[in-house]
Amino acid sequence: MKLRSFLFILPVCAALAAFAQQPTPTATEFGLVQGVAESDLTVYRGIPFAAPPVGDLRWRSPQPHPMWDGVRPATAFAADPYQGDGKGNVSEDCLYLNVWTPAKSADEKLPVLVWIYGGGFAFGSTSTPVHNGEFLARKGVVLVTINYRVGSLGFLAHPELSAESPQKVSGNYGLQDQIAGLRWVQRNIAAFGGDPAKVTIFGESAGGISVSMLCASPEAKGLFRGAISQSGGNFGPTRPTTFPGENMRDLAAAEQAGLAYAAKAGAASVAELRKLTPDKLPGGWGNPSSWPIVDGHVIPDDQFKLYEAGRYNDVDVLLGYNSDEGLSFAREKTAEEYAANTRLRYGPFADQLLAAYPTVGDRVGKTARDLMRDAAFGWQTWSWARLQSRTGKANVFLYYFDQHAERPADSPEADHGMPHGVDVPYVFQTLDRNDPKLTPGDFAISETVATYWTNFTKFGDPNAAGLPVWPRFTEAKPQVMHFRQTASVGPVPSEAALQVLDTYFAWRRTPEGAAWAK
Repeated sequence: MKLRSFLFILPVCAALAAFAQQPTPTATEFGLVQGVAESDLTVYRGIPFAAPPVGDLRWRSPQPHPMWDGVRPATAFAADPYQGDGKGNVSEDCLYLNVWTPAKSADEKLPVLVWIYGGGFAFGSTSTPVHNGEFLARKGVVLVTINYRVGSLGFLAHPELSAESPQKVSGNYGLQDQIAGLRWVQRNIAAFGGDPAKVTIFGESAGGISVSMLCASPEAKGLFRGAISQSGGNFGPTRPTTFPGENMRDLAAAEQAGLAYAAKAGAASVAELRKLTPDKLPGGWGNPSSWPIVDGHVIPDDQFKLYEAGRYNDVDVLLGYNSDEGLSFAREKTAEEYAANTRLRYGPFADQLLAAYPTVGDRVGKTARDLMRDAAFGWQTWSWARLQSRTGKANVFLYYFDQHAERPADSPEADHGMPHGVDVPYVFQTLDRNDPKLTPGDFAISETVATYWTNFTKFGDPNAAGLPVWPRFTEAKPQVMHFRQTASVGPVPSEAALQVLDTYFAWRRTPEGAAWAK
């Protein structure tokens, strides 16, 4: 064979070999998608699950995606939802999901684990490397991550939007995106080797709160059989002026905030708002039109009341929070400032709470920071576990994540625990292996947690041979799995303080407490 002919054949053979390694296109309800083989997995990035919510579809429930001809590449993440200042790979056209599957054929019927990201309902994406699904997928589950609209594009309520809705409500579009993604999973995941009857949802922070809301939403009934909430929960009452743990407004209050939002944008109508480019819309962290609301449809009522009445999706749940969530949010610098802010929020219950969550001299240490932790996360999770174990039949498991470095007793950081969000790379097993601050204990606890999470996905129970036994949570026996270097069973953290906080939330649901908060 002549050299020239040989050199021509080489790239052709290489191209044929590369083509042969590509997985067969997979059929979805909207058309064929082409994933990519990555070691022992097949990965699909950027699969549309709903029509782009742009133009006249801005601030509407997600609509079906148009069919496409041929094979659509699913090899790169789609744009993140529009957020912040609009810089980076963000777009209103963001309703896409991603799939990591270890299945070699469509008939394997593997359990499915669906991730819902956090970010305060104002930020977040599936494309961040921390949310890489390959490591959990290799534990025998199909891993799905779903984009959803955030900020005012995801949660604006307005009287005109309510008027044009069949249900006469508005807001909660981001939650409806999550529900649309879960419906796509029900209709399509079997083609990827997943079992639609064995779907578990999980999320952290706003994602964990979303999981809580989906567990209470009749719109999500039957879409999953298990739920994992990391630093989530949504059991506080509505409040016109919101605080962490009391983040919810009712529809009427949210519509009024929407009118103010439109006025700030210089728009006299929703039609004018829809004509504005996203960068011209009011934004920013803490925007009152950037959080879910009690709309009477997606979220029927105060979730605490729903659970008291047994009106929720009674699925197996695994719930927990981190030991030092307050480290990421508390802003008080002095005991005086901490006391003033506590009185502003808690009114007649402030003195009891200041005694239950005391400062150390003038230092706002962990004992004080834990009030923020428990109001936003600890009480929410503890209440969820108590209510569901009381009124439901499904399994309830509760955890407390306290993994952190040991520090000298005289260090300013001696009392620091695990801050908000730090648990996510432990669960996904995406810890930075080049980080010198991480120890073998960090990677060991990551392996333990990831195994518990995937066991729960497979069986509705995190337990399996080789792991410490994780007991079910009941009100009569409120046992909690503590993660710190190893997994061990312990009591509810700060339970006496939680009881004090519980009296505040109970009072807030009385006519007196509701009137005080206006």
